[in-house]
Amino acid sequence: MADRLDWHDESGLPPNVEGTVLTVGTFDGVHAGHRLVLERLAARADATGFRSVLVTFDPHPLEVVNPAAAPHLLTVGDEKLEVLAESKLDYLAILPFTPALAQYDAPTFVDAVLRERFGMRELLVGYDHGFGRGRSGDASVLQALGAARGFGVEVVPPVLGPDGRPISSTSIRRAIAGGDVVRAAGGLGRPYGISGVVTEGVGRGRTLGFRTINVSFPPPRKLLPPDGVYAVRVCTPVGTFGGMMNLGGRPTFDDASRTLETHLFDAGADLYGRRVRVDLIAHLRETRKFADAGALIAQLKQDEAAARGALASV
Repeated sequence: MADRLDWHDESGLPPNVEGTVLTVGTFDGVHAGHRLVLERLAARADATGFRSVLVTFDPHPLEVVNPAAAPHLLTVGDEKLEVLAESKLDYLAILPFTPALAQYDAPTFVDAVLRERFGMRELLVGYDHGFGRGRSGDASVLQALGAARGFGVEVVPPVLGPDGRPISSTSIRRAIAGGDVVRAAGGLGRPYGISGVVTEGVGRGRTLGFRTINVSFPPPRKLLPPDGVYAVRVCTPVGTFGGMMNLGGRPTFDDASRTLETHLFDAGADLYGRRVRVDLIAHLRETRKFADAGALIAQLKQDEAAARGALASV
């Protein structure tokens, strides 16, 4: 991804950009369907010589239009940017979604934002896309606008999951909320990740023979799976390690505070203060209270065997 633009950046695109092929949307999760749109976008940019642009929003439009219906998000903060950086996008434009912007109807948004500001010559959208006031800018409306204003519109078909249904951010959120991280990974095309900074813990894991790192909780809008123990892969500045994570409290010690506590396999690096990403590979069991520390240690040994097995199978 060549650059990131901001809605308030007066310079806009570089002056040598004569036109763009563009897509627009929230792209929460950057799942397999989104990636197909981005691949088609890059192909059109190559074919036309125009630059490729993704116009997206912050916050999620529903947080402004209907906060009660706003979903928890699959990607928060820099998580979406990190995934998009792996694409062939030339530019990413992040528009602050405001009440004023929410009042733009589809023609106004196309003319004032996409064409005038970003020099759009071609538009690619997903099959179920809608933007503008009341999501009135669906594929048929956009195709009519394109015909009238002289820009091309390509509607990208859905990517289907194993159940034959289109992959969507909504379906992936359902999988995560139900603890089905394997199904979520299938829709995303990668494991579901939780990013945070390694913080100081109480050191209890060390006394149990399972030294852990504590990862700071993500922002409240981040969707988390149900509390439990998970096989994970942890991406750190010094390498990627397998491990197992407890999400939730520590009931054996009457500690109800929720943490992201991860034991890394075969790793001894000092990660305090470093940012890491915890990728969820498999759900192993629910969090529960054990009779004593000895019973917990015995279970942790079983968890480690199960986690190593799950990691070896992917």
